[in-house]
Amino acid sequence: MERRPATPEEARALAHPLRLRILRLCLNDALSNKQLASRLGKDPATVLHHVRTLERAGFLAAEADRRGRRGARERPYRATGKSWTLDVGTDDSQMLATLDAFRAELLESPGPVAWTRFAVRLRPDDRDELLRRIEELGDEFVARDDPAGEPLAFFIAGHRWPPPEG
Repeated sequence: MERRPATPEEARALAHPLRLRILRLCLNDALSNKQLASRLGKDPATVLHHVRTLERAGFLAAEADRRGRRGARERPYRATGKSWTLDVGTDDSQMLATLDAFRAELLESPGPVAWTRFAVRLRPDDRDELLRRIEELGDEFVARDDPAGEPLAFFIAGHRWPPPEG
């Protein structure tokens, strides 16, 4: 899958953990602001600010209004999938937002959680191949997305170690 660089507006929209969690929640179900606030344990006004930011940047799309349980009009939102097509670069705020969002989701997961951690020494060509293959594997399985399938989330990160001395 070809990714394009995110615009500054898109990168800013994706640089907040709450916005990333909203996108994940709206991936499988169209949710109203009230439903999102309830699921996230946040104030509806705070969530609405983030929903509007995501909608303006094209990451959420409003669906037709519907009636809530008590007859009130509510507007559901669904993730567009646009974030998967962007390269947000290596900005620390984006990386930390992603990590914080994943950590919150992981703590809420009903389990089981499968994970692995490893360290390896690679030459630059091998490092580049590993990164490319991980991205290709993610693209392959995103293309297989099945609405009837089990919702799963993954976070894969690599970093240089150990930190430099001094």
